[in-house]
Amino acid sequence: MLPSSSNNPFESWYAALERRHLSSLTFGEVRRAVTALSSIYVERRSQLSTGAALDGRGKRAAFALFYSPLHFLTIQGIVRHLRIHAPPPERILDLGCGTGVAGAAWAIETQRRPDLIGIDRNEWAVEEARWTYASLELRGSASRGRLEELPHARAGDAILAAFTVNEMEAEGRDRLLPRLLDCFRQGASILVVEPIARRGFPWWNRWTESFQSLGGRQDEWRFPANLPETLNLFSKASGLDHRELKAKSLWLPAAGRRPITSSSRDDSLPE
Repeated sequence: MLPSSSNNPFESWYAALERRHLSSLTFGEVRRAVTALSSIYVERRSQLSTGAALDGRGKRAAFALFYSPLHFLTIQGIVRHLRIHAPPPERILDLGCGTGVAGAAWAIETQRRPDLIGIDRNEWAVEEARWTYASLELRGSASRGRLEELPHARAGDAILAAFTVNEMEAEGRDRLLPRLLDCFRQGASILVVEPIARRGFPWWNRWTESFQSLGGRQDEWRFPANLPETLNLFSKASGLDHRELKAKSLWLPAAGRRPITSSSRDDSLPE
C-alpha cells in the first residue's frame, strides 16, 4: 500500500497540486470535468489524438488532479516490482510526458536521481511537467516535440513512454518503434506502459514480439490503491473503479540489466 507518512513525496506533491488547481476552480467544477474527461478516455478515444483531453481549463485541472496521480502511483509500482530503480539510469527520456509524473515517479525511486527530459506536444503539459519536477526537487527539463522524433539516447539512458503510445496516430507510432529499438542497440533501456484494456490496441502484439525478440518482457499489473481523499472522490465521480491500479508494460533492459523471471504481478505497493 502507499505509505501514509507525511514525508512521502507523493503526498506532499499531491497537496501542492490541490492548492495549485483548486485555487481558481471549485471541487464541483473539477469533478464535472473529471466525468467529461473519463468519457473521452473510455467512450471517445478517437478524440485523444486531437488534444481534446486537455481542451479547456477544467479538463486540464481534472487531468492534473486525477489521471496524473494515478499514473504516478502505477509507474511507482511497476518500477519497484521490476526492480529497475537500481542501478538508476543516467537520464530518463519521458516521451509524451504529460504533467511529468511518470518520469518523476521512476526518478524518486532511485538513490541517485537521474536527469529528466520530458517531451510533449502540448504546451500546457510541458509547463505542468516543469512544475512537477521543481515541486519534487528533481533535475529536469521539458519541451514541446513530436514523440517519434525522440532525442538522441546514449548508453545508460532509459526511455519511458507511459500512457501515450496508444494516443499517437498510427503513422507516428510506426516510426517510433524502430527508433526505440535503435536506442536500445545504443545501450538505452525502454519502458512502455499502457492501460490494461484489451480493445483498442492493435499495435500491442507487434511491439510485444519486437521487445521479446530482443530479450524484453511483457507484464500485466494490478496494485491495490490507497488514494488520498480528494483523489478518491474524483475516482468515484469518474464512474470507474480505482481500488486497483491496473496497467500493462513492455520492458526492454539494456545490456547488463537482466529482467526478473516472473511474468505477472498482483501485489500491493511495498512499504
